[in-house]
Amino acid sequence: MLKKNYTKTGKSCRVTFKYPNGEQAESAVLAGEFNDWMLNATPMKKLKNGSFSVTISLQPGHSYRFRYVLDGNIWVNDPEADSYAANEYGEENSVVAV
Repeated sequence: MLKKNYTKTGKSCRVTFKYPNGEQAESAVLAGEFNDWMLNATPMKKLKNGSFSVTISLQPGHSYRFRYVLDGNIWVNDPEADSYAANEYGEENSVVAV
């Protein structure tokens, strides 16, 4: 799930990424174009209901590819992403349009 909150000036958007975690993973990170796909840059917080969440600021007027990485090595898409785009590994990435 993606929740977007734009600043009054429209120069920034706080995007909350939430993954339902049906896999019951122990950890999750958000990897994407906004953090050079680094696996340690944006860890997600595990909520009481078992889902994961993190909020970051992104620049409006752009689309960003991203995926969630569960337990360090399971790459999954957001089931409610704005769209999806093919990647170089023959799979798809989630896309958030800000």
